[in-house]
Amino acid sequence: MKKLILTLLLVVSHNAFSQQILPESERARVVDEILEERFNLLLPQLMDDTGIDLWVVISREYNEDPVLKTMLPATWLNARRRTILVFYRDKEKKIIDKLAVARYNVGKSIVSAWDKEKEPNKWKRLMELIEERDPKKIGLNFSKDHNIADGLDKTDYDEFMANLPKKYHSKVMSAEQLAVRWIETRTPREMTIYSQLVDITHDIIAEAFSEKVITPGITTTTEVEWWMRQKVTDLGLETWFHPTVDIQRSSGELVGHLYSFSGRPDNMVIQPGDLLHCDFGITYLRLNTDCQELAYVLKPEETKAPDFLINALKDGNRVQDFLTKNMIEGRTGNQILAQALKEGREAGLHPAIYTHPLGSYGHSAGTTIGMWDSQGGVMKDDGENYPLNPNTVYAIELNTTVNIPEWKRDIRIMLEEAGFFGEEGFRYVNGRQTELMLIPRPKQQLSN
Repeated sequence: MKKLILTLLLVVSHNAFSQQILPESERARVVDEILEERFNLLLPQLMDDTGIDLWVVISREYNEDPVLKTMLPATWLNARRRTILVFYRDKEKKIIDKLAVARYNVGKSIVSAWDKEKEPNKWKRLMELIEERDPKKIGLNFSKDHNIADGLDKTDYDEFMANLPKKYHSKVMSAEQLAVRWIETRTPREMTIYSQLVDITHDIIAEAFSEKVITPGITTTTEVEWWMRQKVTDLGLETWFHPTVDIQRSSGELVGHLYSFSGRPDNMVIQPGDLLHCDFGITYLRLNTDCQELAYVLKPEETKAPDFLINALKDGNRVQDFLTKNMIEGRTGNQILAQALKEGREAGLHPAIYTHPLGSYGHSAGTTIGMWDSQGGVMKDDGENYPLNPNTVYAIELNTTVNIPEWKRDIRIMLEEAGFFGEEGFRYVNGRQTELMLIPRPKQQLSN
């Protein structure tokens, strides 16, 4: 009977997820509609803001520029042969040309501008398009500071410069600001969808950290990790990194930050009294989530988590608040980091902040607010001087070290939630964890 009930619970859970997740054909429709909005409404403004009137994006099949991958229609899983896209913006005439030096259109917006029968050489045709428009600034995707904006390979750069008329050589510049703005900026429709993505992520974690999956004394951390991975696959989704689950308990000592990323023991058996932590994210509709949450495994006589763990989570939430209130437009990541750490330490906390941009990629392009091993600020080649811009999403990732006298040790409260910075300031995309999940769930939690 118990097995039947568990099976029914899992079926109901899967159906609940399925109601939120689109079939492949509908996903393609949504992806392409959003792409059209981004090309027609967002891109002209970004080109005006960055002062680049002609942007050339070049990639070859299976060696795609990270920017180009975000520009392909849903039915294009890769570039084809050598794919060349040209975007030209005439601000005065309020027009934007979206062209492909290819024999076919690239999606609905990007129109083919090459007839091979008339001009067999693709590079020569590209140069004709450039000369016809006579741009002031030609942006190419090379960058020292932003890896995602550095997608132009040497072969294509050399070919481009060899074919470009000499009079335009001085107009070639890095398109890193435009590339990063394209990658980091979200539209209103994308943000509506983003909330659903984070909701799905939270639901998967909640199910993983429950008696549906975990039987104390039997289930291991590795089994929960693979359950999460399989759940993502069963729902028709993808994950951009392998999930991790780790344990802090009374019999142990605090280890270094590196433990959170590498070197954790496998197959630790989950026991009553354990504090569980996971790191988990999904990819859906070309957006990514990244979430870390905590759960407590109840001892037989317990109906709630110990107060010292409840209060420790509150300390983690306080660090989040110090960070997010300092997220002010125009500040660099290093400025935000320094002020948030200062305020947190003055409040008696022991914080570490390593928040990264989130969106088209899990570790995306934009404002980096610390790294776990760079609490004094990130270096220039990690985007040190890049300012916080509106309509951007971040993985609010951080921790605080808390001393637990009852366990005679320190623990680390590690949290991560998707947050949106917009014209009106900061907000969480789909809430944040303020209460520990309990295993097993009390009846009142199960009913919520």
